[in-house]
Amino acid sequence: MDFERNPATLLILGAILVVSSLALWVAPAILDRNLLRPYWLLRRRQYDTIVTHGFIHGDATHLLFNSLALFTFGMSLEREIGTAKFVALYFIGLVLTSLSTVFKQRNNPDYAALGASGAIMAVVFAEVVYDPKGILFLFFVPMPAWAFALVFTGYSIWASKNRRDNVAHDAHLDGAFIGLVFVGLTDYDAWQRAFRLLFG
Repeated sequence: MDFERNPATLLILGAILVVSSLALWVAPAILDRNLLRPYWLLRRRQYDTIVTHGFIHGDATHLLFNSLALFTFGMSLEREIGTAKFVALYFIGLVLTSLSTVFKQRNNPDYAALGASGAIMAVVFAEVVYDPKGILFLFFVPMPAWAFALVFTGYSIWASKNRRDNVAHDAHLDGAFIGLVFVGLTDYDAWQRAFRLLFG
């Protein structure tokens, strides 16, 4: 780990680990207060939860997978695009996926969201553009990043239409889309390089 080259990734990851651990095992009120509740957002003026819900997680498994994804992809992406752009991408991803969730669930008083998955998917898919042939492991199965992107997108579309769990699959898709668009807008050459790598 190199803090000088990856300050944002390590600081965000540290904040997620500390706040989530406190909420899960020390002070559950932190979790309850920072849930993103679209129906109640305006009614209770809990605007801060658009961001703060991204620093809490529902259980140790949720926290572990998001932390590993952020560490794995964030470290390389921040070195690739620089800290300022990385921070911009992360928080744009967090805020826009939150607002999308608020819009979709605005009439559901029972819905609540938590976790950094939307922002982290923005990071993951941005890194896929920069290294489309990089090898990733999906449930211990190695595959190139471009194949992971296809599998993930297909599964998330299916899961969002056949919702059987409390995972915000729509937010995952929104985050993935934001990551791809962000790279296209800030470094179009990266898209060109990715196409050349994949299609010659």
